[in-house]
Amino acid sequence: MKKTVLAISLGLACLASVNTYATTYVSAKAMVDVNSGKLIKSPLISIENGQITAVQTNTQPSLKDGDKHIQLLDLTLVPGLMDMHVHLTSDPTVPRSARIGQSVPRKAIKAAHFAEKTLYAGFTSLRNLGAEGYSVIAVRDGINEGDIVGPRIWAAGPSLGVTGGHCDNNRLPPEMKYTAEGVADGPWSARAKVRENIKYGANAIKFCATGGVFSKGTKVGIQQYTQDEMNAIVDEAHLRGLTVAAHAHGTSGIKAAIVAGVDSVEHVSFVDDEAIKLAKKHGTWFSMDIYNTEYTLTFGEQNGVDEENLNKERQVSKKQRESFSRAVKAGVNMVFGTDAAIYPHGDNAKQFSRMVEFGMTPLQALQSATINSAKLLKVEDKLGQIKNGFLADIIAVKGNPLENIAVLENVQFVMKDGIVYK
Repeated sequence: MKKTVLAISLGLACLASVNTYATTYVSAKAMVDVNSGKLIKSPLISIENGQITAVQTNTQPSLKDGDKHIQLLDLTLVPGLMDMHVHLTSDPTVPRSARIGQSVPRKAIKAAHFAEKTLYAGFTSLRNLGAEGYSVIAVRDGINEGDIVGPRIWAAGPSLGVTGGHCDNNRLPPEMKYTAEGVADGPWSARAKVRENIKYGANAIKFCATGGVFSKGTKVGIQQYTQDEMNAIVDEAHLRGLTVAAHAHGTSGIKAAIVAGVDSVEHVSFVDDEAIKLAKKHGTWFSMDIYNTEYTLTFGEQNGVDEENLNKERQVSKKQRESFSRAVKAGVNMVFGTDAAIYPHGDNAKQFSRMVEFGMTPLQALQSATINSAKLLKVEDKLGQIKNGFLADIIAVKGNPLENIAVLENVQFVMKDGIVYK
């Protein structure tokens, strides 16, 4: 079949020139309606100033001077994907001992590189849940200003945590007197830290409710913040209109975070029936990173991951997948979150097939990374669907993801805000 290839230099001036077209039309073999779960044949999408103005079928555009028609005649259109849990500053191939020596500017450059790589993989929106020195906030702002290329980012500043907890840095000796910048003990200190995050540009808040796999000296399932502290964090963030994510592996921490009113719980490794009932009652979203364990247990040792952390990963991996299956079966709200940084950025879509393997339909998996993530971020009126009035975030793949979700691992075309990047 004849296919028109749009070749665009990645120079920012050339990228900006795409928006000079009066109307951009995109036609394709098919399009996924993620709301209805239907495959729409022969779509024609009209785009002006980065926004979708019409979605038609079985028609050809009437081109005026300056209009552009992108024909993807053997591809299927899908809304731009959304990953609700990444860490753009971290590289899994660099040992954690070496990362201690990296400056914040160096980490910001890493984040810019990985942001671009993730966009090319089809993820047009991300939530970055914690980074040192407000580095990813700088990257987000650079993307928004057109200085660099990357997805739309909701960025937390430094993750909040207790002294000696998962979000502290416990790898240095006491004489160094080092405390991670997100550490806050007590309700009022925690409120102040939320305010500080917002002061320096955070548009999401993340805190550590329990221990974690990759920290030193923490037990994965043990609760760290008290109920009062969690309540204070969530209340302060919600007063300012920000969503809140709670890192929580252990059962008591999961429940306490839900009761506190968090918008999403991350990881959710050890869940019980009461936690599931609470999540459904409160409408809490679960974000469960069930792919990255494979990478850690295969490559962790050669990447310099400590034996303590590998042992914790072995304890968590099977339980988390069992919890995922239970949550899906029970009908808990689910979003797509990978914890990219534990495995290489750009491989985010590899999680889709595991979500299907452990209980989701392909449509449910795709919805988790589109309409569900948009609802979590409270932007469901502008992102997550290919629909009139929505922002033109569109990707294309060869094949039908409703039949084979793994086709999302090989994205052929990426558009964000009406601009073609791939």
